[in-house]
Amino acid sequence: MNFISLLQKWYKINKRLLPWRETLSPYNIWISEIIFQQTRINQGYEYYLNFIQRFPNVKVLANASEDEVLNSWQGLGYYSRAHNLHFTAKYIVNELNGIFPNSYHEIIKLKGIGKYTAAAIASISFNEKVPALDGNAFRVYSRVFGSEKDISKNSTFTYFFDLIKPLMPENPGDFNQAIMDFGSMVCTPLHPKCDQCIIQEECLAYTNNLQNVLPIKSSSVKIKEENIHYAYLFCKDLTLIKKRNNNSIWKGLYEFPLFDQNFKNYQIIHNHQIKHKLSHRLLTITISEIEIDENDFYQVAHKINAIILNKNNLKSYAFPKPMENFLFYN
Repeated sequence: MNFISLLQKWYKINKRLLPWRETLSPYNIWISEIIFQQTRINQGYEYYLNFIQRFPNVKVLANASEDEVLNSWQGLGYYSRAHNLHFTAKYIVNELNGIFPNSYHEIIKLKGIGKYTAAAIASISFNEKVPALDGNAFRVYSRVFGSEKDISKNSTFTYFFDLIKPLMPENPGDFNQAIMDFGSMVCTPLHPKCDQCIIQEECLAYTNNLQNVLPIKSSSVKIKEENIHYAYLFCKDLTLIKKRNNNSIWKGLYEFPLFDQNFKNYQIIHNHQIKHKLSHRLLTITISEIEIDENDFYQVAHKINAIILNKNNLKSYAFPKPMENFLFYN
C-alpha cells in the first residue's frame, strides 16, 4: 500500500536521532524498549544512557545485585520492569549461554517482554517482518484504515497484526520505528497535525473527519484507593529503613517502617501527607516524623528488624517515588 512507502520516505527525513538507534544490539534495543514502556523519551533519555553505561551488556546486568539494578532504576517507577530485566538477564546468561533469542516467537517467551517489545527487538535487531503494535501504531493504523475496533481488546491486536504483517517492507525495523515516530510527532492523540500529514490522502479517518474519534478505546480500569502510614524515625543523623520484600508494589525497594503500635507513644513532630497515583491505585501516604532518644531508637530498630542508616547515605538506596520526593525534594 502507498502509505507504507510514504511513511518510509517521511522517516528518512524526520526520524529522531536516538542513541539506541545507532546499534542493532538486541540488548540495547531491549533496554530502551523497557525503559520507554511507561516513560516519555525526554524523561527517560538520561536514564537509558546511565543504565547502559552501568550495565553495558547482558552479562554485567545478570551479575549485578538486585539493589544495584533497583538503584539505577530509581525515579523511573514501575519497578516490576527492573525486576523483570534482572531476572531475564540472568536467564539469558545461565540458560541460553548469554545469547539473546533471535526470533519473535522466542523473544516473547522471556519474562517481562510482551508482544510489542518482542516485535520491536525482532524487527530492529534481526530484520524479522513482524509489526510492532504499541499505542502509536494502533492510533496510526486505526485512522489510516478507518477502523472502529476497540484497541483495548486482544482480538484487535490480532486483527492488526494479521493485517499489517503481510505488508511489512524489506526494512521492518525502520518501518516499525517510523510508525512510532509518526504517531508521536504527527498522528498525535489530540489535535493530530493532519495539515502536515504525508499520508493524508490515504487516511480514511481524515477522509471521513474521524481523526478525533479514532482509535476507539474502552476503559475498564478500576482505581483502588489505599492508605499507607509510615514512621520516619530519627535520632540525630540516623534513621531507620526496611527493605520491602513482599510481592506487592515496590518489591525490593526500601521504605520507612510502617506506623504501628511501636510508635504510638512517641510524639509526632509533623505528619506529611502525599497523594500518589499508580495505574490501578490511588495512594494516600502519611509520613509521621518522629524524633526519639538514642536508647529508644536502638531498641525500636532491633525490635522491628530495621536497618540503621546515616541520613547522608540515603541516596544509595532505592526508594519508591513518594518517599524519594519526601527525602530529597522537599
